Amino acid sequence: MDKIRNFCIIAHIDHGKSTLADRMLELTGTVDVRQMENQVLDDMELEKERGITIKSHAIQMRYKYRPVMENGKWKMENAPAEGEYTLNLIDTPGHVDFSYEVSRSIAACEGAVLVVDATQGVQAQTISNLYMAIEHDLEIIPVLNKCDMDNAMPERVEDEIVDLLGCKREEILRCSAKTGEGVPEILDAIIERIPAPVGDPSAPLQCLVFDSVFNSFRGIIAYFKVVNGTMKTGDKVRFVNTGKEYDADEIGILKLDMSPRKEISAGNVGYIISGIKTSTEVKVGDTITHVTRPCDKAIDGFEEAKPMVFAGVYPIESEDYEDLRASLEKLQLNDASLTFQPESSMALGFGFRCGFLGLLHMEIIQERLDREFDMDVITTVPNVSYNVYTKDGNMIEVHNPAGMPDLTEIDRIEEPYIRASVITTADYIGNIMTLCLGKRGELVKQEYISGNRMELLFDMPLGEIVIDFYDKLKSISKGYASFDWHMNGFRPSNLVKLDILLNGEQVDALSTLTHRDNAVDFGRRMCEKLKELLPRQQFDIAIQAAIGAKIIARETVKQVRKDVLAKCYGGDVSRKRKLLEKQKRGKKRMKQIGNVEVPQKAFLAVLKLD
Repeated sequence: MDKIRNFCIIAHIDHGKSTLADRMLELTGTVDVRQMENQVLDDMELEKERGITIKSHAIQMRYKYRPVMENGKWKMENAPAEGEYTLNLIDTPGHVDFSYEVSRSIAACEGAVLVVDATQGVQAQTISNLYMAIEHDLEIIPVLNKCDMDNAMPERVEDEIVDLLGCKREEILRCSAKTGEGVPEILDAIIERIPAPVGDPSAPLQCLVFDSVFNSFRGIIAYFKVVNGTMKTGDKVRFVNTGKEYDADEIGILKLDMSPRKEISAGNVGYIISGIKTSTEVKVGDTITHVTRPCDKAIDGFEEAKPMVFAGVYPIESEDYEDLRASLEKLQLNDASLTFQPESSMALGFGFRCGFLGLLHMEIIQERLDREFDMDVITTVPNVSYNVYTKDGNMIEVHNPAGMPDLTEIDRIEEPYIRASVITTADYIGNIMTLCLGKRGELVKQEYISGNRMELLFDMPLGEIVIDFYDKLKSISKGYASFDWHMNGFRPSNLVKLDILLNGEQVDALSTLTHRDNAVDFGRRMCEKLKELLPRQQFDIAIQAAIGAKIIARETVKQVRKDVLAKCYGGDVSRKRKLLEKQKRGKKRMKQIGNVEVPQKAFLAVLKLD
């Protein structure tokens, strides 16, 4: 066990985690030159296209370590023994929406490499991932990446890291993940500074499941870290939370592909295939133990993902409902932070109410449903969950405007608030303040980090940032502002349910909960947008926005009319009137039996109202 190191790489999005992982794999010879490509650990084509990591990936490397000598003495006192070390690397995502993936990776490691971009400095996600690692008592190795670039500011960024971590300047390693310069020193530092895992190979088996994937031929494959004990091929094992028992048909370690082994002992990371078919039987964060000699208690300290944004996902063809359920279950295995429950809608039929960690997460799930499972889906307007207190003292959690009780029964509504941290340069402070205050934010504090970089803290309603806040923040700060947030409780709020009516009929998929002050403006914009998008019919379509029984905005899509007077060349006016009256009666009859189809792009356009 002294020769094992488990570590993860954490950083803000685009600071070079995956590129650094590529260089480490090259340097340790884990991947041959033929298999080498950029972002080699990102196996989804979606990740490669967008240049982001969505899933955390585990891989094992072997590295020959030799302590460094200076003037005939060891450079480092108590240097680890020379020899070949096993390094288990877990690459993590950088985007705020995937912080749950990061928390799982951190739970399986003893140390973390904190990568900071020398051209951009410390960003919001760097700080939040760092705090997560410190909470788990991980040893942090600060690394300054992209030092070879012309616009790098290594001295200034080092000052920021020293302020943030309280480490010494000489502890910060400089590298360029693109060229590979400085990467051997990072591998040495991992062996020297990160402690070996602690555990007893002869104790009862105790493994932490930190990820799982679905394979259509082999069933569900669970990835685990052995905390205590040893697992052998063919052992009978039990998953503690679900209580189910299986045979370990195949166990092994994670190279670029899976590599079977006869046994895996304490401190190591591996996978288990035991022919599990149903997705509910594997829970991330569960503990695996032996049936014959079980451990005393399950491993604790693993938190469930809490979805923040909810949206309805409906199949375009109603007979695809069961296929959609199966697709979501398989996706949930690969991404434990996705939650879903069945719901039905008047306009869209049967579907699911899905919970996501954020908007990017929602977009990625939609893309993956389309690419991996060939599912065409309609997604409703995303919203957050509210606590509604009724007059008889009950509390109902509402994820969906359709689930709102009657206005007369409601005592008060509480909405979720977040503590948002925005890091930016002083040039954009005014614009960012205007944006946040316009979203009903309250400034908590602002402070300088270094030079002219500032951190602003706001308390804001989660419902206000759900749709377009992140995009707007990036555009007004020319991409320089970084954003991170965490939950900060519930507060009472003056919310109303805004309904959209087409020809007097409510379209429940377009209903939203919004603050009373914003309702009129939002309703008017929605009506104008729908007027552009709805195709014209043979009859007038009235588009109305209403709060309860009160109409607050209206637009009309004019009917398509045939020129019935074309055949009248002059003649008496009563002839013309007769033809027009006949047409009018026909239009009226049509309006009674006609129904209005809302196109998919109308639902999507509501998300991008601005």
